[in-house]
Amino acid sequence: MDHVKVGRLGPFPRVSKPVFIVSTILIVGFIIFGTFFTEAAGEVFSFLQGFITDKFGWFFIILVNLALVMCLYLAMSRYGDIRLGHQTEKPQYSLLSWIGMLFSAGIGIGLVYWGTAEPLYHYMAPPLGEAETVESAKQAMNISFMHWGLHAWALYTVVALSLAYFHFRRGLPLSIRSTLYPILGKKIYGPWGHTVDILAVFGTMFGVVTSLGLGVMQINSGLESLFAIPNSLEVQFALIAFITALAAMSVMMGLDKGIKRLSDINIGLTGILLGFMVILGPTLFIFDSFVENIGNYLSVIVPLGFWSESYSGTDWQSSWTIFYWAWWVSWSPFVGVFIARISRGRTIREFVLGVLLIPMTILFFWFTTFGGVAVHMELAALIDPLIASPGLVEAVQADSGSAIFKLIEYYPLAKPITLLIVVMIMLWFVTSSDSASFVIDMLTAGGDTNPPKIQRLFWATTEGLIAAILLAAGGLAALQAAAIVAGFPFAIVILVMMYALLRGLGRDRLILYRNQQRYITDASAEHNSANEFVDEHLLKGPPKIVSGD
Repeated sequence: MDHVKVGRLGPFPRVSKPVFIVSTILIVGFIIFGTFFTEAAGEVFSFLQGFITDKFGWFFIILVNLALVMCLYLAMSRYGDIRLGHQTEKPQYSLLSWIGMLFSAGIGIGLVYWGTAEPLYHYMAPPLGEAETVESAKQAMNISFMHWGLHAWALYTVVALSLAYFHFRRGLPLSIRSTLYPILGKKIYGPWGHTVDILAVFGTMFGVVTSLGLGVMQINSGLESLFAIPNSLEVQFALIAFITALAAMSVMMGLDKGIKRLSDINIGLTGILLGFMVILGPTLFIFDSFVENIGNYLSVIVPLGFWSESYSGTDWQSSWTIFYWAWWVSWSPFVGVFIARISRGRTIREFVLGVLLIPMTILFFWFTTFGGVAVHMELAALIDPLIASPGLVEAVQADSGSAIFKLIEYYPLAKPITLLIVVMIMLWFVTSSDSASFVIDMLTAGGDTNPPKIQRLFWATTEGLIAAILLAAGGLAALQAAAIVAGFPFAIVILVMMYALLRGLGRDRLILYRNQQRYITDASAEHNSANEFVDEHLLKGPPKIVSGD
């Protein structure tokens, strides 16, 4: 089997030179452009965002729906019994650690940032209907669930499954190029393969940086609430430098000691925070609304999933739904490589259902506990004039990242819990940066599953620099624009990847079927031979009993 050619490049011991050099030139070029022409960089990203969302929003909508249909098909099909590895292998990690590392891929930062803010925002400014009503409250939860639900995790599942299948079943490098082997064959080791991996590196970098930028903005909001530290770019730059240094330390510790340990800690802290909010909050409302929210979401998943604003002529989706689909696409090579790396030994059915449903269910409960409760508080104050408005809508309007801290003010132990949230975001930041640098390094090292730490250190530092530049170039708007621009080229790759995976699975299933038929034939022949032996002796009658001496 051919392999991607790797070699030494300066201080970096093992790199695929075409992928590493071109990716580095593009990313360093962006850093220079953004540093010296900050305003122009913001304008360019804004223009590209508008062009992509206006002209190709329909393409993202088709892509995420196809990914979801494919996941449901694979989970229920005859391919579900195929194991990612040898058919007798056991999973490499326990279920709890596996779930923890799924979240360590960085979903935690976005979860903490948008878990309270997004439902409130849709409640006060719904795309359809009247604002601040019971119907807008339900619509807010439906939209939030759609953005973080089945469609998002279907994209991750498709990319991760493709990588895991071609790596663990076919022995190909753990790299995006390997997923196109049924179409390109050995050409994946040439220019076409290099191009696909470069697009994956570019998408991963800007997708993750978007999340890191959101995390820093929210940490600043929390520190402002706790210690009256100014909410400013200077403070955010200092936070990026500090947390990037922590990520560098995690890089040097390795996967099991670094990412796994930190993600396990953060899952524990997340559980503590969630339990605190459920027990001391409106517990009955949380469980009642959680059940109702899921039912409402499932009832509108088809019309909402295919909604494209074609009749209304509005552009609400460009800032929300299309941004999310592009963000998930840009995250998918990163999350896909990472999930594939930790999923050896699981069957395709177990993998698809686990990745698709387990994190999503936790996300839905989180959104209900934070965003749903926040909307409930605002709605109660609106209905009953004797209840003072909690001011959560105003907090979202002023700074989306501050919404969760404003909500915590209505709970006991507000200061310690705020500090806990800040620590959680920092840990998510560290694990996200570490995980992303690990994945980018794998891609630029030809699919090496244990890439050199010095290269991971380089990419972790680069992520911090780009996050700082995007914050300077326009804050949240620039982060959203970068995610959409970086995600669009890789969306085309995912579409081709789905076709290639089905071709690969068809060949694998055919081989398994032939082996099974051969086994049945051999067993049948052996069985028939045994029956003939028995029949032959039965025809002779029972053995004679001979009396002995």
